[in-house]
Amino acid sequence: MNFSKNLPLLVSLWAITFFAYTHAATFDIVNQCTYTVWAAASPGGGRRLDRGQSWSINVAPGTTQGRIWGRTNCNFDANGRGQCETGDCNGLLECQGYGRPPNTLAEFALNQPNNLDYVDISNVDGFNIPLEFSPTTNVCRRLVCNAPIVEQCPNELRTPGGCNNPCTVFNTNEYCCTNGPGSCGPTTFSRFFKDRCPDAYSYPQDDRTSLFTCPAGTNYRVVFCP
Repeated sequence: MNFSKNLPLLVSLWAITFFAYTHAATFDIVNQCTYTVWAAASPGGGRRLDRGQSWSINVAPGTTQGRIWGRTNCNFDANGRGQCETGDCNGLLECQGYGRPPNTLAEFALNQPNNLDYVDISNVDGFNIPLEFSPTTNVCRRLVCNAPIVEQCPNELRTPGGCNNPCTVFNTNEYCCTNGPGSCGPTTFSRFFKDRCPDAYSYPQDDRTSLFTCPAGTNYRVVFCP
């Protein structure tokens, strides 16, 4: 290699790598539950977390539609294939794509306009594990959904290991908002979730009280059973 000839290219590659690394967001995922949680992230994959264990992932700037969730009662073989009672992602330990409801979600879009991250906790896919989603420094709001929703779940929404959102059960516009903005509103079922977790999305168009911002470049902590 002609070093002097390729120096500008090397400098450019280094600058791109450095920029991406320094502006990526770190998510520290911690299991404080008394039981094992199989953490999942999109992007990021998956990891078994016994009580007290943690897992850190770096997420690239500009990532949208990101989410982190926990899976319960899983069994995987040596090749990382198996099944989970809640939150299962196509039978894979290393998730590719999203999980199967019910699963409590930490959702995010990084480095959006005005140098903001958009973050939320969502019960739109139901609830399976209490969750905290917070910045690692005091730069924006700590979000928590820590209510006994599984134990108090309405009979119509009960499912092994979790509590379904009504969209999953009934699949109508009233609960799924499939007809677009303004086509649905709060229901008795969504109020069940909202009363117990005011910070969290309770139905798809619950943006006004459930979507929050943090400065771009913020690092985060996701805690199961805070």
